[in-house]
Amino acid sequence: MKKILNKTDAYVDEMLEGFVAAHPEYYRLHGDSGKVIARAEAGKQGKVGIVTGGGSGHLPVFTGYVGTGLLDACAIGDVFASPSAEQMADAIRAADSGAGVLRLYGNYGGDVMNFDMAGELVEFEDITCSTVLLADDVASAPPEEHEKRRGVAGMVYAFKIAGAAAEEGRDLDGVTAAAQKAADACRSIGAALSPCTVPQAGKPTFEIAEDEMEMGMGIHGEPGVWRGKLRQADEIAGEMMDRLLDDMPLTKGDRVSVMVNSLGATPPEELYILYRIVKARLEGLGASIVMPLVGRYATSMEMAGVSFTLCKLDEELETLLQAPCDCAFWRVG
Repeated sequence: MKKILNKTDAYVDEMLEGFVAAHPEYYRLHGDSGKVIARAEAGKQGKVGIVTGGGSGHLPVFTGYVGTGLLDACAIGDVFASPSAEQMADAIRAADSGAGVLRLYGNYGGDVMNFDMAGELVEFEDITCSTVLLADDVASAPPEEHEKRRGVAGMVYAFKIAGAAAEEGRDLDGVTAAAQKAADACRSIGAALSPCTVPQAGKPTFEIAEDEMEMGMGIHGEPGVWRGKLRQADEIAGEMMDRLLDDMPLTKGDRVSVMVNSLGATPPEELYILYRIVKARLEGLGASIVMPLVGRYATSMEMAGVSFTLCKLDEELETLLQAPCDCAFWRVG
């Protein structure tokens, strides 16, 4: 294992210490655990709070999207490990400004279990919670089993859209409805070229030959739909778009935002090679692209690979997507 670290069991704590030190205008540590990040300045009284949580190793997800027009707080676990229920409860407390808190996170068993327990903990403190789960990974289950799908980069769109709805002053039901609409509008798929190494494990999450790739692999190394020889960029992009459009067909006049996302090690140059095909396919259908995102938005440590996300927009979602937001990793307006 080649990592720039001190002790493996201090990896996340020291990362968060440096994270907050580098961006004090956006982030602060909250609570005693050292694993809850909140906005540097608390949200205005009466605003719905939005909280997320999950394992480290995916920056900017999850902690990076705490900020104005986005999230209010985040509980972060060890690399690829769920935060505890108490840490999630601390994040809910940090996000609460008296109007209730939306729990907005990916569809992973440990996160679901612990966020449910956290909700029970804060019920005794008169904090009302709602939940929206992201399940946008089309490779992880067929449409008829949508509830089994993993949540991946689509959560970035949900964070943005829910955050804008909360800043508008919508109540908890309204913010939850906007977040659910965003979640339902997103479809994602990834392709991996190499594994990553979890510091505590000290070895790659999986093995793959130098001349191979895996289509549909999850952000923790979950199995994809096929593994084979590495293909050319245009062919990779074409298959990924085929799979997304089979699941969420688009037609002339549709408006869609698209994310071409590095899973960690893939450089911007290669993302732009792929984006050519994404743009051509969507425009060939007569769909219009709104606010395309190309870069590192949801990673998997140093994994080489890419994910595509489509977010189909209506007038409400487009307005909320384009509303101002500000964090250390993303600014709109």
